[in-house]
Amino acid sequence: MFSRYNKVDNKATNKAVPPGAGAKLASMAAAKPKAQPAAAAVVEPNAAVNQALNQKELKRRGRLSDIRVELHKRLLDTLNLAALEHASEADLRTEIAAICADGLAEMGVVLNKEERSTLHQELFDEVTGLGPLEPLLRDETINDILVNGPDQVFIERAGKLELSSVTFKNEKHLMRVIDKIVSAVGRRVDESNPYVDARLKDGSRFNAMVKPIAVDGALVSIRKFTKDKLGIEELIQFGAFTPEMALYLRAAVGAHLNIIVSGGTGSGKTTTLNALSSMIADNERILTIEDTAELQLQQIHVGRMESRPPNVEGKGAVSQRDCLRNALRMRPDRIIVGETRGDEVIDMLQAMNTGHDGSMTTIHANSARDGVSRLENMIAMAGIEMPLKAVRAQIASAVHLVVQATRLMDGSRRMVSITEITGMEGDIITMQEIFKFQRFGLDPNGKIIGRFEATGLRSHFSERFKHSGFELPNEIYTMNSA
Repeated sequence: MFSRYNKVDNKATNKAVPPGAGAKLASMAAAKPKAQPAAAAVVEPNAAVNQALNQKELKRRGRLSDIRVELHKRLLDTLNLAALEHASEADLRTEIAAICADGLAEMGVVLNKEERSTLHQELFDEVTGLGPLEPLLRDETINDILVNGPDQVFIERAGKLELSSVTFKNEKHLMRVIDKIVSAVGRRVDESNPYVDARLKDGSRFNAMVKPIAVDGALVSIRKFTKDKLGIEELIQFGAFTPEMALYLRAAVGAHLNIIVSGGTGSGKTTTLNALSSMIADNERILTIEDTAELQLQQIHVGRMESRPPNVEGKGAVSQRDCLRNALRMRPDRIIVGETRGDEVIDMLQAMNTGHDGSMTTIHANSARDGVSRLENMIAMAGIEMPLKAVRAQIASAVHLVVQATRLMDGSRRMVSITEITGMEGDIITMQEIFKFQRFGLDPNGKIIGRFEATGLRSHFSERFKHSGFELPNEIYTMNSA
């Protein structure tokens, strides 16, 4: 009935089970523990991170894991993998169910309806997706997936880490999933190149390190991005900043201020950059440059560029700096660099200083002042021999605004500071903070108590805002928001 999925040589369909495998699996199936619902892929949020699964659950998972491995081998031998991309999901699920039924019958294994449904879904994920990671990728409440070898998978939900019940069969199984991801974007990871950055089909950021660098098994980090891009209104609702701050930022983007989004790892820099870029008018030409394409711009005229690592021979690398230099010849109105972390900082600052106002980028730093110091350090590390005063003068004339994003102790992400760079006084870059998040303490539930406040200082760029059609009310510079 489903012959289009079968190989020309169908001998594998009746492939014998390895000696003793059927009896072993049948005996394992004799004692049926109570089935766990298929949707319960992770432990409860309030469970301890190192909570041990009880022996009954371990036995059940081991039994299903052995059955899944055996059936997965049968699927690989039976299905015509080249035809899968042309098959509908319904037909493929039907074919997998039929092959599973034949395999379970040959092995003498009996599963209840719930276990059989879970097994079918897991096998479908193995064939078409990323195996054990698929339930976590489908769960929209999960922000990060962190794999520490085949036996330990953590997740982050609402800013808190939890140990999930998801595991891989062994290191080989984990490596097969990693290879599937990186090969899809034309990259590789092996002993000679033991780490890699890539992206998933949905745009999620993927990083992996394998042996011999990863001592106890491959390390995988997946930063998920929401399918629906978070805009300014959504971030206001989540408490990331206030309507008054949004009004100010809209004027800053509209007046073509050069903006740096600063913050630590996982603080929401890319999300903030996406939100700021959404304020750019549709009649402007935007070029984006990233190591791994993550930005989700909605404008009509967007050119996206992604750097490329060297090939096996160590040749063919294209850096962010190469892309940035070429972008200057492509008549951009704005240039957005996903993250500035190396010698591309020179070209970024020069672009901001030579007619490409309104450009944006992100950097890793813990405060606005630290962000400026990071720019100085990156210029020094690039090997540019310039007097410190000249470096600071370049930064002060190029960068207008530093937006500081922070992940707080309770896991919430806030825009804790908006700071303007106003010029130079002697050898020092002068800055003034316009808005800040004032923290007062923790409530009994561990949530941060605080509020957004205006510092009372009027924007240094008020006249520029006015000339660009944005005349901000004085009240926003005195607001206090709970």
